Amino acid sequence: MLKRVARVVGSLLVLIGVVWILQGFDVLGGSFMSGQLFWAGMGVLASVVGVVLLLWGAKRRPDHTE
Repeated sequence: MLKRVARVVGSLLVLIGVVWILQGFDVLGGSFMSGQLFWAGMGVLASVVGVVLLLWGAKRRPDHTE
């Protein structure tokens, strides 16, 4: 259950991070975040955390059957 939540939160963080990156570099306009490099940096950070959560959520438990 916890890994499923990690995958969902990780996916959302990656999506939000990409939007923030695009807004920070003024590719997506119409926001107070547009053209602000701070938000591009926060987007990179959010995306990295999201990828870490996705990788952790996708990791399989070791099989202890012998």
